[in-house]
Amino acid sequence: MQRFINNPDDIVDETVRGFVKAHDDLVRLDPDNARVVVSRQAGTEGRVGIVTGGGSGHEPAFIGYTGRNMVDAVAVGELFSSPTAKSFHDAIKAADGGAGVAVLYGNYAGDNMNVKMASKMAKKDKIPVATVVANDDVCSAPPEERAKRRGVAGEIFMWKIGGAKASEGATLEEVQAAAQKAIDACRSVGVGLGPCTLPAVGHPNFEIEPGKMEVGIGHHGEPGTRVEALKTADEIADEMTQIVLDDHDLPEGTELAVLVSGLGATPVDELYVLYDRMESQMAARGLKVYRAFVGNYFTSLEMVGATLTVMALDEELKGLLDVDAEAPGFNWRG
Repeated sequence: MQRFINNPDDIVDETVRGFVKAHDDLVRLDPDNARVVVSRQAGTEGRVGIVTGGGSGHEPAFIGYTGRNMVDAVAVGELFSSPTAKSFHDAIKAADGGAGVAVLYGNYAGDNMNVKMASKMAKKDKIPVATVVANDDVCSAPPEERAKRRGVAGEIFMWKIGGAKASEGATLEEVQAAAQKAIDACRSVGVGLGPCTLPAVGHPNFEIEPGKMEVGIGHHGEPGTRVEALKTADEIADEMTQIVLDDHDLPEGTELAVLVSGLGATPVDELYVLYDRMESQMAARGLKVYRAFVGNYFTSLEMVGATLTVMALDEELKGLLDVDAEAPGFNWRG
């Protein structure tokens, strides 16, 4: 395994330190916890704070979305592992400006447990906490069990909408409602062509045979719904688009925000090849792309593959999507 690594056990701390040094105009480390990255805007008096967190290895998620009108504080976990309850609690304290804190995170057992513990700890600090759990991964559970679905790249839209709502001076309940609306409007699917390797392990954490692809794969290599023979880019794009749109069942004329993310080792030009076909397929269904985001937004170390996220828009979500935001992983002028 040829990688830029010192001691594999130190890679998360070294990553966070380098990230903060590179983007110190936007972020800082929490003085009491080296596993909490904080926006320079965090703690603005009277504004609802936005917190998220998750395992490392998905860069720019999660730390890359810390910044102005996005996320105020991020709890950082080990590679593919939940942050501790203490880190979530410290992030909540760092984000608090007196109006409460919205914790917007993905639907994973460790995150669910540690956010609940952190919320109880914050209650003792007299910090009101509201939560929204992302569950946009279509293939991880059927529609009738949507609450069991994983949170994947739809979290980015959830953070964008929640942060924008908070920037407008909304209450904690209003921020929670907007973030919930955003994730409810999202559907995502991932396709994997090649595995990734945890540095401390030194070998791939799952296998995809040459000439095969896995549909519905998770961001940590969780098994998809099926393994198929590798198809052309257009055929893969068609399949991904059909999966998310069939689950969404949107009427003609619906406007969309679309995000196509690489999983770490997919060249960006191939992502644009996928998007070209995806957009055509959406147009064929009478749907209109309002905003498109193509690039490495939510990765999985060096996995080969891509995810597609579609968020159905109404006028409120369009307005919040267009609010300016500035973060290392998402610099947007509406």
